[in-house]
Amino acid sequence: MNTEHWTKAELRARLLAWYDANARALPWRVGPAERARGVRPDPYRVWLSEVMLQQTTVAVVRRYFARFTELWPRVEDLAAASEAQVMAEWAGLGYYARARNLHACARIVAEAGGRFPSTREGLEKLPGIGPYTAAAIAAIAHDAPEAVVDGNVERVMARLHAVEEPLPKAKPRLAAHAAALVSPHRPGDFAQAMMDLGATVCTPRAPACGRCPLAFACAARASGLARELPRRAAKTPKPRRRGIAYVARRAGDGAWLLERRPPRGLLGGTLGWPVSEWTEGDAPAPAPPLAAEWSDAGARVRHTFTHFHLELEVFVTLAAPGVEPRRGSFVPAEAFRAEALPSLMRKVHAVAREHPAIAAVS
Repeated sequence: MNTEHWTKAELRARLLAWYDANARALPWRVGPAERARGVRPDPYRVWLSEVMLQQTTVAVVRRYFARFTELWPRVEDLAAASEAQVMAEWAGLGYYARARNLHACARIVAEAGGRFPSTREGLEKLPGIGPYTAAAIAAIAHDAPEAVVDGNVERVMARLHAVEEPLPKAKPRLAAHAAALVSPHRPGDFAQAMMDLGATVCTPRAPACGRCPLAFACAARASGLARELPRRAAKTPKPRRRGIAYVARRAGDGAWLLERRPPRGLLGGTLGWPVSEWTEGDAPAPAPPLAAEWSDAGARVRHTFTHFHLELEVFVTLAAPGVEPRRGSFVPAEAFRAEALPSLMRKVHAVAREHPAIAAVS
């Protein structure tokens, strides 16, 4: 059994009928019932959610989306914010280039009257909007017949067509299958239906084939391969790097020494603790940001980035009033927000605050 025995129109109709009955209620989504009443999605909210959802889960994005749209309900409001404000609110979502591009994109769109382009080609010209995000915005916000292919959709296509070639090599083939199935009728709902199917039914480890609207045409189910697909090429082990993080408070007023990272690179543009170079193999060279007696906090912070694992030693000190740091600047205690730091830096803070030299400062 395979999809060639069934018309594309039947596959689309069954998937859309399933979506009409089972669509996830998401704060950025206009559901099928609302769309049937003529409610149109807000391109700003679609764009914001799609950027946030890159490399992140729906559960995490919900609270960030709520905070952003409370602070900045329109793209013009986001454009008027400072980059530092946007970066602080983004803290914890990771991949910080997304936040810088988000802000840059908002400013361009605001200057154009607050309207996003309606085509994939036009959207791809904006900062931070690649082919996937452009297709998603064009389809969901503007009903353009674009194939929106994320990991969920790749999984559905691999199983529907029993594609045994492993990822990532199979990506072009899976994208072609998805493009061939795009619905000219309700393309925005169809794109979201495919995503929902992969997220809630055609799941990675335990596909619920008995509830799948496409099970009748699924080649992997017919051949008993549903749980095995998509296959993935063996991953190469990630290298390990080491470094030192320095946490200083100032005696008297309890100010914290923070440093903004360069605009490009890992954690680019974010505020955090001064750190040494991150090295492979050799012990990192000390790089304290000010002259002081530094104490080992006695614990290591471990964090995983896309391409490597990182282990940081944490050193702390209570700096004398009036001391001038070589790097960074002191932030008043009342203005310091640990939750505004990237997750790596929050881990460092959690270790440092337990040390007596830091905990004793009121």
